Amino acid sequence: MSTIRCDGLSARLGGRDVLREVTLDLAARTIAVIGDNGSGKSTFARLVAGLVTRSAGDLSVRGLDPDRDDAELRRRVALVLSNPDAQIVMPVVADDVGFSLRSDRLPKAERAERVARALSRFGLADLADRPAHDLSGGQKQLLALCGAFVRDPDLVVADEPTAYLDARNARLVADHLLADTGHALVLVTHDLDLARRCDAAVLLAEGSVVAAGTASGVVDAYERTLAC
Repeated sequence: MSTIRCDGLSARLGGRDVLREVTLDLAARTIAVIGDNGSGKSTFARLVAGLVTRSAGDLSVRGLDPDRDDAELRRRVALVLSNPDAQIVMPVVADDVGFSLRSDRLPKAERAERVARALSRFGLADLADRPAHDLSGGQKQLLALCGAFVRDPDLVVADEPTAYLDARNARLVADHLLADTGHALVLVTHDLDLARRCDAAVLLAEGSVVAAGTASGVVDAYERTLAC
């Protein structure tokens, strides 16, 4: 099954064509999306996550059409943003992770067990009762990951998840995102070293695909444009 397949995918936002006739068929488990600011990367990620509606073309995400299968897509896809404060909604760490499971209507004991397991996985078990907004920037991003992965998503869409982190926390967050735990990953990033760690990559410029293929090949192509 393709992770992402699109044909003539276009998006118009605020009276402007942000994506123009994007055609891709990517079966890789981890996919980096790279390009300059304003190239359409975040809009592409939000289309994949079902947060933006396309203006034209076809789009399949893990076999689902975001327009027709929006409820199922929301159930199977998790989103991670660059600013974790935008995703933290509950005042206490454990409660924030549990909030991600609200739609599953799990028995209380099962919900508590899943939250505890996720906190342990991301190294936050000792912070379970701490105020969420008192955490450091790196801890907050790990909390955002924890809230995403506690749902066991089929696909994680991460939009610049390491943008505001120091090198140590950026590597830790990247390792969690790229680990093969059964999920696919669409990763928007300006970190070309991180992009190279993915299986495949897409290079966008002015809303169009410039290159797509192996991550190393696409990053090399982008770096050649930067040298001009």
